[in-house]
Amino acid sequence: MTLTSIRVVAFGMIAEKIKTNQLELEYMPDTEVLLGYLYQQYPDLQHTKFSIALNKKMTVGKTLIPLGAEVALLPPFSGG
Repeated sequence: MTLTSIRVVAFGMIAEKIKTNQLELEYMPDTEVLLGYLYQQYPDLQHTKFSIALNKKMTVGKTLIPLGAEVALLPPFSGG
């Protein structure tokens, strides 16, 4: 991974839909730009609920992505 890229790690059904559990992408400034890219490359994700964690912290809404960040795509949690 380079300093001008981000690592995207996918889990569960998200990894199944994108057919890998890890992507290395060119730097994207925020989560909205990242989502736009992912929806364009993997249209099935548009109809899939998932959360985003940035450097192991959950995000809500548009969040800035620092250089070299690790982004996790997390399927819905269930449990009881």
